Amino acid sequence: MKKLFLNISVALVAILVPLAVPTAIAAAACPPPGSSQSQVLDGVGQTGSNCSGAGVTDTIQVVVTILSIIVGIAAIIMIIISGLKYITSSGDAGRIGSAKTTLVYALIGLAIAALAQVLVSAVLRATQ
Repeated sequence: MKKLFLNISVALVAILVPLAVPTAIAAAACPPPGSSQSQVLDGVGQTGSNCSGAGVTDTIQVVVTILSIIVGIAAIIMIIISGLKYITSSGDAGRIGSAKTTLVYALIGLAIAALAQVLVSAVLRATQ
């Protein structure tokens, strides 16, 4: 189970990281306002929306939202697994304890994912 979760996590990171890189490169390519390069680009109409910071914040928000959805789905799956473990425990105290621990950790993970979403949204809103 841990190996499967690790493989899924690595695959998701491999998919999501390249999505954020083009936005970071585009934001880094913008010259500082008032510089001679910025004035030349303004003169030929090449800046437009390419040099705004909105692309970076939008990308961060999308990545955090996708990760929150993934963590939420994983937490729901773990809650279902803990319920199945509890049902199939046959009164064994060790297995019941294991099911309860799994449930608590799944709920903590769900709460952390929700708080991370709120925190990132608040920080992005404060920086605009």
